[in-house]
Amino acid sequence: MRAVLARVAVLAGAFTAGAVAARAATIPHLRSLTADLQRSRERILASREEERRRLRHDLHDGLGPTLASLAMSLDAARITLAAEPERMDPLLADVRDRLATAVGEIRELAHGLRPPALDDLGLVAAIESFAEGCCERVDVRFDDEHLELPAAVEVAAYRIVQEALKNVRLHAPGSTATVRLSRDTELRVVVADTGPGLPDTSRNGGRRGLAAMKEWAAEVGGHCVITSRNGAGTVVSARLPLAAAEYHRPPMGKGGRR
Repeated sequence: MRAVLARVAVLAGAFTAGAVAARAATIPHLRSLTADLQRSRERILASREEERRRLRHDLHDGLGPTLASLAMSLDAARITLAAEPERMDPLLADVRDRLATAVGEIRELAHGLRPPALDDLGLVAAIESFAEGCCERVDVRFDDEHLELPAAVEVAAYRIVQEALKNVRLHAPGSTATVRLSRDTELRVVVADTGPGLPDTSRNGGRRGLAAMKEWAAEVGGHCVITSRNGAGTVVSARLPLAAAEYHRPPMGKGGRR
């Protein structure tokens, strides 16, 4: 009996020592993951604040003065109309041209906030439209009839696919590509091509676009993995969780617009 108890004690000690060692080995890995997560959050926050600063600058120093100048020009045109109506045509033509420029600036700002193709066409059709001429052939498939997604997930998916197809156009224009979208509790996005693979400098983080795809996925709580081998093509795979809260799309207007 004493021998059995001694053997049990030895086994228990060995198990405890193994558990402690395993935990000790796990701690550095967890610390590394935590540090990576913190750095990712910092990059996302920095990118977001930089975008907000750019938007504020464009509104305050670009669009604002343009609209103020237009208001002054209209006042001048009103005065001219009363005193010298024959000079109205060139004044109004100038105001019209500057107004068209202001409208273009507003559209650029709106495009930066959300790709307009998503509202005009929907995610799948927007991807198909962007993919035209990208390479020899792009096959876009979604394994469902209706693609109702939270706005943030929809934008992240579109931008990830867009960046992946830009890489195909740049590095593998003679290849074929496939885009697969599927969903259950998350949206899964896969973009694969049959090209030569990304250059080593790009694969090792040399291109800002590869990091951007990971950041877009991280912003909605997901992740994105890019794999590439010389002569074996590139695969971009992203998983984007769908928000548990309900979301509502704005009603469709005429011509398919919301």
